Amino acid sequence: MEIKNKSATFEYFIEDKYDAGMMLTGTEIKAIRDGRVSFNDSYCLLDRGALYIKALHISHYEFGSYANHDPLRERKLLLHKRELNKIAQKIKEKGYTIIPLKIYFSEKGYAKIQIGLGKGKKTHDKRENIKQREADREIKRYLK
Repeated sequence: MEIKNKSATFEYFIEDKYDAGMMLTGTEIKAIRDGRVSFNDSYCLLDRGALYIKALHISHYEFGSYANHDPLRERKLLLHKRELNKIAQKIKEKGYTIIPLKIYFSEKGYAKIQIGLGKGKKTHDKRENIKQREADREIKRYLK
């Protein structure tokens, strides 16, 4: 199962991708397995050598009791030190941001998040994407 951030590739040019683990509670992992995740306005932040994801909305687990989680809490992402150093160097350059791309489950059953290092697109770049997408749709229509 994969949950994708569809607006990420529309809004940003993604240059590098990294796979990270996430520190989650029990009700969060169950809500992710149900597909109750929203990437709206979520972003990653590098703070004191650690990477955190903010504004990632994981809905309450339906059968969770008093132990249910806060849907918008910041969650720590787990990466190797050398990957964190690479990201820190790129972030110092102007225009780079860290964007969550998708959440998936590894073969061992752990929830992983794919993050991308990218630059924001300008309006004319977005128009080019829309034109390309419409052209692809027209070609598929004629081939059917």
